[in-house]
Amino acid sequence: MAAMALEAHVHTEDDGPVLELVGDVDGRAEEALGAAYTEAGEASAVMLDFQGVTYMNSTGIALIVGLLARARTNGQTLSVRGLTPHYREIFEITRLSDFMTIVDEEEGST
Repeated sequence: MAAMALEAHVHTEDDGPVLELVGDVDGRAEEALGAAYTEAGEASAVMLDFQGVTYMNSTGIALIVGLLARARTNGQTLSVRGLTPHYREIFEITRLSDFMTIVDEEEGST
């Protein structure tokens, strides 16, 4: 399977900016992820939508940790939605779920 470079699209919903991630969250994703986070602006909360993520490795996890650090420095909260059971488990094992709200879209809550 060919690697798919990450595309990160920003749009606004009622609760604030959403970073819609499509493709692979790996070392090549740093620029797209950082630019999308910057584009999201100074909202108090930012949502990461993982529905279109096809692959994530340890470098991708480190990029998410970096975004979390930036958000905390900026006084923002990060939430994530659209996690497959596999990625949800990764967020729990790495303890990212301790610092980010995981939203289950069917239930509208964590």
